[in-house]
Amino acid sequence: MKILLRCCLLCLCLPLLAHAAELRIDLGHGARVWTTAQLLARTDATTVTIPDDVAFRRSMRYRAVPLRALLPGLRTDQHLQFVATDGFAAEIPATVILNRQGAEAWLAVEDSTHPWPASADNGKHAGPFYLVWTDPQAAHVTTEEWPYQLATIRAIPDVDARFPTIVPEARADAQVLRGYAVFKRTCFACHTMNGAGDARLGPDLNLPWNPTEYLRADLLRGFIRNPQTLHRWPEAKMQGFPTTKEMSDADLDAVLAYLRYMAKHKAKVPITP
Repeated sequence: MKILLRCCLLCLCLPLLAHAAELRIDLGHGARVWTTAQLLARTDATTVTIPDDVAFRRSMRYRAVPLRALLPGLRTDQHLQFVATDGFAAEIPATVILNRQGAEAWLAVEDSTHPWPASADNGKHAGPFYLVWTDPQAAHVTTEEWPYQLATIRAIPDVDARFPTIVPEARADAQVLRGYAVFKRTCFACHTMNGAGDARLGPDLNLPWNPTEYLRADLLRGFIRNPQTLHRWPEAKMQGFPTTKEMSDADLDAVLAYLRYMAKHKAKVPITP
């Protein structure tokens, strides 16, 4: 009887816990914490339809708030980091959010009375906060710029300033420099490089070994496109970039060039067991 009572109490508390979820936004002039209830009650909250949603891989409808409205005073020279509860850390320049090409960023907010289904990403729960886009192709928004399970949005120095050990020399080959730019938009959201980075979802890609040092180029290329081609692992976190829309062949070539470059530029960071 006691066990049944506890289960009933837990079920009653779940909607309250969902409404208690908080999103912290800090642009450097004082942090603001928003709850789901506060966001859903905003006058600019509306219903948006996302025809090709990244997390669910189908059309989705959300109650959402225009992201710009939550970032007052955001400047084009600023850089934003979107941190998720699972360790994902998306790096997005303010210019992408403030673009004039027609793409618009929305903060989707999960209503506990209408919970979202399990995502296509190994059945993960995407809520309670998720950055979604309308007309994303207009501003070349990548799939890694759709972070879900959001906990924090903050303005910080850009990646080059924070982590100089991952930046190629200015005289490096143009393909390496392009690969670095692609790496920052895609791989760096999950992985560290040379021990540097804020993401905690995937392993370091240079220490102690760079993947170009232990995988043939064709296997590594296939792994980036679809990790299951290398290891049959249904619970794997990495979903890959299966189409050229998500990562073009030229961008993939450039990423591999950057990885090969970094294999020769390892940071001297002690490796702890």
